[in-house]
Amino acid sequence: MIDQEEWGRRERLSPTLPLNLSPRLWHHLHMPKIHIPTPLRQYADKQSAVEVKAGSVGDALSDLVAQHPDLRRHLYTDDGKLRAFVNVYLNDEDVRYLQKEATAVKDGDTISIVPSIAGGR
Repeated sequence: MIDQEEWGRRERLSPTLPLNLSPRLWHHLHMPKIHIPTPLRQYADKQSAVEVKAGSVGDALSDLVAQHPDLRRHLYTDDGKLRAFVNVYLNDEDVRYLQKEATAVKDGDTISIVPSIAGGR
């Protein structure tokens, strides 16, 4: 049972913090998340999404490849540019129509990597 003093301490730390959640874990709950497409999951420890520390889409992608270096060759050219067939969306908005890799990212945002699909006759 939480006593009145503990209740007050938690309330001062964060008025919206659930009582059963440690304040030091709070910052991990809403980090930006990158959704990994199925063909690339084998290079990201088979994860469907990876949490990243980032202030921009470029920072997020950099953190992703820092965590999973095998993804770099699939996402970037040898000169460090995002490959032409790699589409990146921030909360369902194509970043090419925002500020590209400079697009700001905030806690709770989702970034999706969507490889282009070619085909047909």
